[in-house]
Amino acid sequence: MDDRPTLDAIRRAPKVLLHDHLDGGLRTETIVDLARDEGYDALPSTDPDNLRTWFEEASNSGSLERYLETFSHTVGVMQSAEALTRVAYECAEDLAADGVVYAEVRYAPEQHTRNGLTLPQVVEAVLEGFKAGERAHGIRIGTLVTAMRHQARSMEIAELAVRYRDEGVVGFDIAGAEAGYPPTRHLDAFEYLQRENAHFTIHAGEAFGLPSIWQAIQWCGADRLGHGVRIIDDIDATDGDAPVLGRLAAYVRDKRIPLEMCPTSNIQTGAAKSIAEHPIGLLRRLHFRVTVNTDNRLMSGTSVSREFHKLVEAFGYGWDDLQWFTVNAMKSAFVGFGERLELINGVIKPGFAQLKWRGARPLA
Repeated sequence: MDDRPTLDAIRRAPKVLLHDHLDGGLRTETIVDLARDEGYDALPSTDPDNLRTWFEEASNSGSLERYLETFSHTVGVMQSAEALTRVAYECAEDLAADGVVYAEVRYAPEQHTRNGLTLPQVVEAVLEGFKAGERAHGIRIGTLVTAMRHQARSMEIAELAVRYRDEGVVGFDIAGAEAGYPPTRHLDAFEYLQRENAHFTIHAGEAFGLPSIWQAIQWCGADRLGHGVRIIDDIDATDGDAPVLGRLAAYVRDKRIPLEMCPTSNIQTGAAKSIAEHPIGLLRRLHFRVTVNTDNRLMSGTSVSREFHKLVEAFGYGWDDLQWFTVNAMKSAFVGFGERLELINGVIKPGFAQLKWRGARPLA
């Protein structure tokens, strides 16, 4: 008897998501509608099913240019307050339908000002959509405002994070190409956030290696690492029974610095060869603070439940493992301690206990 969690059962589990891009999770039906309403005529197809196939094929092509092109289309139709509010609401609805009880969704306000929206107007439109989605679907969502690391607006975005932190913005992030754009270019923004007691994560250790992780933690003071896959480069796993951690890997583990890992996306971007070979297997065994995330649900054709199920198939994980990843994520969230504790003890642990009971073998 195979009693490993099935995809349908995993969908019923209370899950937590920390790394999800708003512009990477649109419904293709919505993209087509918004393109028509906003006069965006550059879509490769106006048939939602064909468009979904195009997004997934472009994302799996191995071509960085084609992968980046996918975002030009989603961002292209997110240039009005109405569009942003709709996309945020539907994001909340889709995550709730997948069993997510708490999510942090990130986006870059500076990418949505082409048609005249100000940065505050962008933030307020997204918050409006998420608040409506929370009320309608019983999910809790915090937003992360992201600065693009190749631009020079990180201080403006950091100030937005502080300005709106009592309205639903729970933290700050930087994203974009790592190579050539180290996080230390934005040191003034990170120092400002620290002075304001604000939370932030940094995309690091995905496309670039250990120096990116080291700078994010030791120079910039990141609370979490977006991806962090390349921490594996500081672990000597030659002896499979007793891997040896380098000083940086040991520091990350000892300090319980959360790793926002996105297995399917990491394969698409070349950070891992396959799910079975993904560093998450070793890092989970070594008890790093690993979390499981989607990154871009549309481009990767994924959900939190699908990511979990792939790990179940690759590593034989059971309910205890999936609960461990989920509690890790909730412990690492940017909301207050009381809310984290309430969700862990009042929602997550009881939800998993019920699923474990249902999946238990009958007594002889």
